[in-house]
Amino acid sequence: MQLLRWLPLIVTLLVAVGCTRSPEAVESGRSSDVPNQPVKRQEPDVRPVIVAFGDSLSEGLGVETGFSFPDQLQKKLDKNGYKYHVINLGVSGDTTTGGLGRLDYALSLKPVILILELGGNDGLRGVPVSSTKANLEKMIVASQQKGVSVLLAGMTLPPNYGPEYVREFESAYKDLAQKYKLRLIPFLMEDILAQLRAQPGLMQRDGIHPTAKGHAIIADTVFRYLQPLIAKS
Repeated sequence: MQLLRWLPLIVTLLVAVGCTRSPEAVESGRSSDVPNQPVKRQEPDVRPVIVAFGDSLSEGLGVETGFSFPDQLQKKLDKNGYKYHVINLGVSGDTTTGGLGRLDYALSLKPVILILELGGNDGLRGVPVSSTKANLEKMIVASQQKGVSVLLAGMTLPPNYGPEYVREFESAYKDLAQKYKLRLIPFLMEDILAQLRAQPGLMQRDGIHPTAKGHAIIADTVFRYLQPLIAKS
């Protein structure tokens, strides 16, 4: 497949107004131009929570605020009548070990779905697959014990890591998805890989991270796999 020659390029991304206010107005906490105007209080967001829990791909490294795939997934959910609140807990460079340390906070947000997008940085660092798999399994079990559905985002590695290691790495996600009956995205970047040749603007100049357009494609991918887990209200 000709597109496979782009794989090393793609997977390296895993690494991985107001008015001037008088002193009197400031002291009273209201505008001198609009006296006695009631303060509007923001209503709490009571929509079910979806947490995007991952590394730089979830964080949206290198793109403007509002254009990461979790942000664009939120817009897609809104547009299609799905009333959910997506919270982005992506941390660039994070590993499955780091994810384990952050999981309690993620679960404290009481998500109904956790998009688990970790492991790529483990692979790029040559961490034993058994360790990465064990960490992912702990996060899956802890989430399911809290009644949280997990959407597992699979990863892959450049061919130079050796066919045996790459095969074992990819199989870890498949094995966990099968064992715990999870929805699995075989490779989060699968649709970018398929379109990269025709749309080179999907990647940033560094050749590592997706552009806003690339993140839009990832959002489409995630939405497709997420749909069976969500409901319109």
